[in-house]
Amino acid sequence: MSLAAPMERISRLNPLLETLRSSPERVNKIFIQQERGPRRIGEVIREAKARGIPLSFVPVRQLDKLAAHHQGAVAEVSPKAYCSLDEILAGSEKPFLVLLDEVEDPQNLGAIVRSAEAAGADGLVLPERRSAGLTETVDTVSAGALGHLRVARVTNLARAMDGLKQRGIWLVGAEGSAGQPWHAFDYTVPVGIVLGSEGRGLRPVVRKACDKVLAIPMAGRVNSLNVAAAAAVFLFEVVRQRREAKAS
Repeated sequence: MSLAAPMERISRLNPLLETLRSSPERVNKIFIQQERGPRRIGEVIREAKARGIPLSFVPVRQLDKLAAHHQGAVAEVSPKAYCSLDEILAGSEKPFLVLLDEVEDPQNLGAIVRSAEAAGADGLVLPERRSAGLTETVDTVSAGALGHLRVARVTNLARAMDGLKQRGIWLVGAEGSAGQPWHAFDYTVPVGIVLGSEGRGLRPVVRKACDKVLAIPMAGRVNSLNVAAAAAVFLFEVVRQRREAKAS
């Protein structure tokens, strides 16, 4: 069964246009300011009309009440529905997943979603508890990438990882204290990148479920990277290795 969060709003034009194009079924209604606004509002109106989405033209002060930092349009959307792991894996010959262990900052989650989609990941896996949900902030920070990436929520992440390993998927954890660097793995196999929370990193039970745990060596005085930055390093190593394998 798909799970969904309460009603959300999108108030920035780029994420709104991406949602209209990739997931118009999520958009229930769009409020447009009556006063003249950014030129791209016309693009929003055209896309909405083409898809039969209701528009309501209202004074800008009404939009201000809906969203403080809007750009002339505010959409009421049903949050992206979560899918199952089976749906993410269906049709993928060499799965590429991202698993997050209690990442609670929506800014970080949005940035990881953006990197995961850009890297061509098949989907993202989140635990049901102690994890940021698919909120407006996540959608905005992802710059529309959330509309293109499948997301599953699981009751127990470690148990889900065991199930993935039984299906032939290798799991690589990211942890600063690991002895080997992030590129010391063959990412051309079916793989899931596992990243821990902002402050605590990987929980012991999740770390134990990984086949390999690797680190990004630090050369400066700061001893660790933000989880979203670390995710990008690991994800695009997968991209690099798989492209080189195809070219050879």
